[in-house]
Amino acid sequence: MRILISADMEGVTGVTWTDDVVAGTEPWQRFRRLFTGDVNACVAGLHDAGATDVVVNEAHSAQRNLLLEELDPRARMLTGRHKPLSMMQGVDSGVDGVVFLGYHTGAGEEGVLSHTYLENSITGVWLDGVRASEGRLNAALAAEHGVPVLLVTGDDRTCADAAEYAPAARSVAVKECVSRYAAICLPPERTAEAIHYAAAAAMERAGRGEPDPRPHRVEVEFDAAHLAAAAAVVPTVDQLDVRRVGYDAPSMTAAMKAFKVVTTVAGRAIQDLYG
Repeated sequence: MRILISADMEGVTGVTWTDDVVAGTEPWQRFRRLFTGDVNACVAGLHDAGATDVVVNEAHSAQRNLLLEELDPRARMLTGRHKPLSMMQGVDSGVDGVVFLGYHTGAGEEGVLSHTYLENSITGVWLDGVRASEGRLNAALAAEHGVPVLLVTGDDRTCADAAEYAPAARSVAVKECVSRYAAICLPPERTAEAIHYAAAAAMERAGRGEPDPRPHRVEVEFDAAHLAAAAAVVPTVDQLDVRRVGYDAPSMTAAMKAFKVVTTVAGRAIQDLYG
Protein backbone atom coordinates (compact mmCIF):
# COMPACT_ATOMS: atom_id res chain seq x y z
CA MET A 1 0.00 0.00 0.00
CA ARG A 2 1.48 3.32 -1.15
CA ILE A 3 0.19 6.49 0.51
CA LEU A 4 0.83 10.14 -0.35
CA ILE A 5 0.83 12.81 2.35
CA SER A 6 0.22 16.32 1.01
CA ALA A 7 1.68 18.36 3.86
CA ASP A 8 0.76 22.02 4.27
CA MET A 9 1.73 24.15 7.28
CA GLU A 10 -1.02 26.61 8.25
CA GLY A 11 -3.13 23.82 9.74
CA VAL A 12 -0.32 22.32 11.81
CA THR A 13 -0.38 21.98 15.60
CA GLY A 14 -0.02 25.37 17.30
CA VAL A 15 0.25 27.55 14.17
CA THR A 16 -1.82 30.74 14.50
CA TRP A 17 -0.15 33.63 12.70
CA THR A 18 1.99 34.76 9.80
CA ASP A 19 5.47 34.44 11.30
CA ASP A 20 4.75 30.82 12.28
CA VAL A 21 4.85 29.82 8.62
CA VAL A 22 7.17 32.38 6.96
CA ALA A 23 10.67 31.07 6.26
CA GLY A 24 13.50 32.70 8.16
CA THR A 25 11.56 33.91 11.18
CA GLU A 26 12.25 32.65 14.69
CA PRO A 27 8.71 31.24 15.11
CA TRP A 28 9.04 29.38 11.77
CA GLN A 29 12.11 27.54 13.07
CA ARG A 30 10.07 26.42 16.07
CA PHE A 31 7.04 25.35 14.03
CA ARG A 32 9.12 23.40 11.53
CA ARG A 33 9.60 20.88 14.34
CA LEU A 34 5.91 20.81 15.20
CA PHE A 35 5.16 20.39 11.48
CA THR A 36 7.56 17.46 11.29
CA GLY A 37 5.98 16.02 14.45
CA ASP A 38 2.49 16.04 12.90
CA VAL A 39 3.87 14.35 9.78
CA ASN A 40 5.71 11.70 11.82
CA ALA A 41 2.57 10.87 13.79
CA CYS A 42 0.72 10.35 10.52
CA VAL A 43 3.50 8.23 9.00
CA ALA A 44 3.55 6.02 12.10
CA GLY A 45 -0.20 5.50 12.02
CA LEU A 46 -0.23 4.66 8.32
CA HIS A 47 2.60 2.15 8.70
CA ASP A 48 1.02 0.55 11.76
CA ALA A 49 -2.06 -0.16 9.66
CA GLY A 50 -0.29 -1.67 6.67
CA ALA A 51 1.20 1.10 4.53
CA THR A 52 4.40 -0.11 2.87
CA ASP A 53 5.52 3.16 1.28
CA VAL A 54 4.67 6.70 2.44
CA VAL A 55 5.76 9.69 0.38
CA VAL A 56 5.46 13.11 2.00
CA ASN A 57 5.01 15.92 -0.50
CA GLU A 58 6.07 19.25 1.02
CA ALA A 59 3.20 21.54 0.02
CA HIS A 60 3.75 24.81 1.89
CA SER A 61 5.12 27.97 0.25
CA ALA A 62 8.68 27.27 -1.00
CA GLN A 63 8.13 23.65 0.05
CA ARG A 64 11.33 23.46 2.10
CA ASN A 65 10.00 23.46 5.65
CA LEU A 66 10.05 19.91 6.98
CA LEU A 67 13.15 18.71 8.79
CA LEU A 68 14.46 15.73 6.85
CA GLU A 69 16.85 14.80 9.64
CA GLU A 70 13.92 14.42 12.03
CA LEU A 71 11.55 12.66 9.62
CA ASP A 72 10.35 9.14 10.40
CA PRO A 73 12.91 6.95 8.54
CA ARG A 74 10.12 4.85 7.02
CA ALA A 75 8.96 7.84 4.95
CA ARG A 76 10.33 9.46 1.82
CA MET A 77 10.07 13.21 1.27
CA LEU A 78 9.48 15.19 -1.91
CA THR A 79 10.73 18.69 -1.14
CA GLY A 80 11.32 21.89 -3.09
CA ARG A 81 9.80 23.61 -6.07
CA HIS A 82 8.66 23.47 -8.85
CA LYS A 83 6.28 20.55 -9.33
CA PRO A 84 3.76 20.13 -12.17
CA LEU A 85 0.96 19.15 -9.74
CA SER A 86 2.23 21.32 -6.89
CA MET A 87 0.57 20.25 -3.61
CA MET A 88 -0.58 17.00 -5.20
CA GLN A 89 2.60 15.94 -6.96
CA GLY A 90 2.66 12.14 -6.90
CA VAL A 91 -1.10 11.55 -6.91
CA ASP A 92 -0.74 10.20 -10.45
CA SER A 93 1.97 7.69 -9.52
CA GLY A 94 -0.25 4.79 -8.46
CA VAL A 95 -0.78 5.68 -4.81
CA ASP A 96 -3.60 4.02 -2.88
CA GLY A 97 -4.66 7.00 -0.82
CA VAL A 98 -3.81 10.58 0.08
CA VAL A 99 -3.69 12.47 3.38
CA PHE A 100 -4.21 16.24 3.56
CA LEU A 101 -2.11 17.19 6.58
CA GLY A 102 -1.94 20.70 8.03
CA TYR A 103 -4.63 22.02 5.70
CA HIS A 104 -6.73 25.16 6.16
CA THR A 105 -9.96 26.74 4.97
CA GLY A 106 -10.24 28.64 1.72
CA ALA A 107 -10.14 32.29 0.75
CA GLY A 108 -13.11 34.24 2.05
CA GLU A 109 -13.90 31.67 4.73
CA GLU A 110 -13.42 31.73 8.50
CA GLY A 111 -10.42 29.77 9.71
CA VAL A 112 -6.86 30.11 10.95
CA LEU A 113 -4.76 31.69 8.16
CA SER A 114 -7.50 30.91 5.62
CA HIS A 115 -6.53 31.47 1.98
CA THR A 116 -6.37 29.73 -1.38
CA TYR A 117 -2.87 29.70 -2.84
CA LEU A 118 -2.27 33.48 -2.58
CA GLU A 119 -2.12 34.50 1.06
CA ASN A 120 -4.40 37.56 0.94
CA SER A 121 -5.30 38.70 -2.59
CA ILE A 122 -7.87 36.08 -3.55
CA THR A 123 -11.28 36.50 -1.93
CA GLY A 124 -12.87 33.37 -3.33
CA VAL A 125 -12.42 30.38 -5.62
CA TRP A 126 -15.27 28.33 -7.09
CA LEU A 127 -15.05 24.84 -8.57
CA ASP A 128 -18.07 23.95 -10.68
CA GLY A 129 -20.06 26.64 -8.89
CA VAL A 130 -19.09 25.58 -5.35
CA ARG A 131 -16.78 27.70 -3.19
CA ALA A 132 -13.52 25.77 -3.02
CA SER A 133 -10.65 25.53 -0.57
CA GLU A 134 -7.30 24.04 -1.53
CA GLY A 135 -8.65 20.83 -0.01
CA ARG A 136 -11.67 20.73 -2.31
CA LEU A 137 -9.53 21.47 -5.37
CA ASN A 138 -7.01 18.79 -4.42
CA ALA A 139 -9.74 16.25 -3.62
CA ALA A 140 -11.16 16.71 -7.12
CA LEU A 141 -7.69 16.09 -8.54
CA ALA A 142 -7.34 12.95 -6.41
CA ALA A 143 -10.75 11.73 -7.62
CA GLU A 144 -9.62 12.15 -11.22
CA HIS A 145 -6.98 9.50 -10.50
CA GLY A 146 -9.24 7.27 -8.40
CA VAL A 147 -7.32 8.08 -5.21
CA PRO A 148 -9.36 8.34 -1.99
CA VAL A 149 -8.78 11.11 0.55
CA LEU A 150 -8.11 9.15 3.74
CA LEU A 151 -7.51 11.83 6.37
CA VAL A 152 -7.58 15.62 6.75
CA THR A 153 -5.95 17.52 9.64
CA GLY A 154 -6.19 21.21 10.46
CA ASP A 155 -8.38 23.49 12.54
CA ASP A 156 -12.04 22.69 13.29
CA ARG A 157 -13.27 24.78 10.33
CA THR A 158 -10.99 22.84 8.00
CA CYS A 159 -12.45 19.57 9.26
CA ALA A 160 -15.98 20.87 8.67
CA ASP A 161 -14.97 21.84 5.13
CA ALA A 162 -13.49 18.38 4.53
CA ALA A 163 -16.75 16.75 5.64
CA GLU A 164 -18.35 18.33 2.56
CA TYR A 165 -15.78 17.45 -0.12
CA ALA A 166 -14.53 14.13 1.37
CA PRO A 167 -17.31 12.89 3.68
CA ALA A 168 -15.81 9.41 4.07
CA ALA A 169 -12.39 10.72 5.18
CA ARG A 170 -11.26 10.81 8.79
CA SER A 171 -10.40 14.22 10.25
CA VAL A 172 -8.40 15.55 13.19
CA ALA A 173 -8.89 19.08 14.51
CA VAL A 174 -5.57 20.04 16.09
CA LYS A 175 -6.93 23.46 17.10
CA GLU A 176 -10.19 25.38 17.40
CA CYS A 177 -10.42 28.58 15.38
CA VAL A 178 -11.11 31.76 17.33
CA SER A 179 -10.14 34.15 14.54
CA ARG A 180 -7.83 34.30 11.54
CA TYR A 181 -4.87 34.75 13.90
CA ALA A 182 -6.01 33.00 17.09
CA ALA A 183 -6.95 29.46 18.09
CA ILE A 184 -7.39 27.19 21.07
CA CYS A 185 -4.53 24.74 20.53
CA LEU A 186 -3.87 21.24 21.79
CA PRO A 187 -0.34 20.30 22.89
CA PRO A 188 1.68 18.26 20.37
CA GLU A 189 1.57 15.15 22.55
CA ARG A 190 -2.22 15.11 22.25
CA THR A 191 -2.39 15.98 18.56
CA ALA A 192 0.25 13.34 17.73
CA GLU A 193 -1.84 10.70 19.46
CA ALA A 194 -5.00 11.79 17.62
CA ILE A 195 -3.28 11.94 14.22
CA HIS A 196 -1.62 8.56 14.75
CA TYR A 197 -4.93 6.92 15.65
CA ALA A 198 -6.87 8.53 12.79
CA ALA A 199 -4.20 7.68 10.20
CA ALA A 200 -4.24 4.03 11.24
CA ALA A 201 -8.04 3.90 11.17
CA ALA A 202 -8.17 5.66 7.79
CA MET A 203 -6.11 2.90 6.16
CA GLU A 204 -9.22 0.73 6.00
CA ARG A 205 -10.29 2.84 3.01
CA ALA A 206 -6.95 2.70 1.20
CA GLY A 207 -7.09 1.36 -2.33
CA ARG A 208 -7.55 2.97 -5.73
CA GLY A 209 -11.01 3.24 -7.18
CA GLU A 210 -12.28 4.15 -10.63
CA PRO A 211 -10.73 7.32 -12.09
CA ASP A 212 -13.16 10.20 -12.62
CA PRO A 213 -11.86 12.29 -15.52
CA ARG A 214 -14.24 15.09 -16.54
CA PRO A 215 -14.27 18.77 -17.45
CA HIS A 216 -14.40 21.46 -14.77
CA ARG A 217 -15.20 25.14 -14.42
CA VAL A 218 -13.04 27.37 -12.18
CA GLU A 219 -13.73 30.97 -11.18
CA VAL A 220 -11.45 33.19 -9.11
CA GLU A 221 -12.29 36.48 -7.40
CA PHE A 222 -9.54 38.92 -6.39
CA ASP A 223 -9.51 41.86 -3.99
CA ALA A 224 -8.45 44.34 -6.70
CA ALA A 225 -9.42 44.99 -10.31
CA HIS A 226 -5.87 45.02 -11.70
CA LEU A 227 -5.26 41.44 -10.51
CA ALA A 228 -8.25 40.16 -12.47
CA ALA A 229 -7.08 42.12 -15.51
CA ALA A 230 -3.62 40.59 -15.20
CA ALA A 231 -5.01 37.05 -14.89
CA ALA A 232 -7.28 37.56 -17.89
CA VAL A 233 -4.21 37.88 -20.11
CA VAL A 234 -3.76 34.11 -19.73
CA PRO A 235 -5.21 32.32 -22.80
CA THR A 236 -8.63 30.67 -22.15
CA VAL A 237 -9.16 32.85 -19.04
CA ASP A 238 -12.06 35.31 -19.31
CA GLN A 239 -12.65 38.39 -17.18
CA LEU A 240 -16.19 37.97 -15.87
CA ASP A 241 -16.41 41.07 -13.72
CA VAL A 242 -14.12 43.81 -12.49
CA ARG A 243 -12.47 41.48 -9.93
CA ARG A 244 -13.46 38.03 -11.22
CA VAL A 245 -12.09 35.66 -13.86
CA GLY A 246 -13.10 32.20 -14.99
CA TYR A 247 -12.09 29.40 -17.32
CA ASP A 248 -13.12 25.91 -18.44
CA ALA A 249 -10.73 22.97 -18.45
CA PRO A 250 -11.08 19.49 -19.98
CA SER A 251 -9.80 17.78 -16.80
CA MET A 252 -8.98 18.58 -13.18
CA THR A 253 -5.29 18.19 -13.96
CA ALA A 254 -5.60 20.87 -16.64
CA ALA A 255 -7.73 23.00 -14.31
CA MET A 256 -5.08 22.94 -11.59
CA LYS A 257 -2.23 23.69 -13.97
CA ALA A 258 -4.20 26.66 -15.29
CA PHE A 259 -4.97 27.75 -11.72
CA LYS A 260 -1.27 27.73 -10.97
CA VAL A 261 -0.65 30.02 -13.95
CA VAL A 262 -3.52 32.36 -12.97
CA THR A 263 -2.30 32.73 -9.39
CA THR A 264 1.32 33.18 -10.47
CA VAL A 265 0.46 35.94 -12.95
CA ALA A 266 -1.84 37.68 -10.46
CA GLY A 267 0.76 37.36 -7.72
CA ARG A 268 3.36 39.10 -9.87
CA ALA A 269 0.93 42.00 -10.41
CA ILE A 270 0.80 42.80 -6.69
CA GLN A 271 2.71 46.00 -5.94
CA ASP A 272 3.89 46.57 -2.36
CA LEU A 273 1.50 48.42 -0.02
CA TYR A 274 -1.21 49.07 -2.60
CA GLY A 275 -1.51 45.44 -3.67
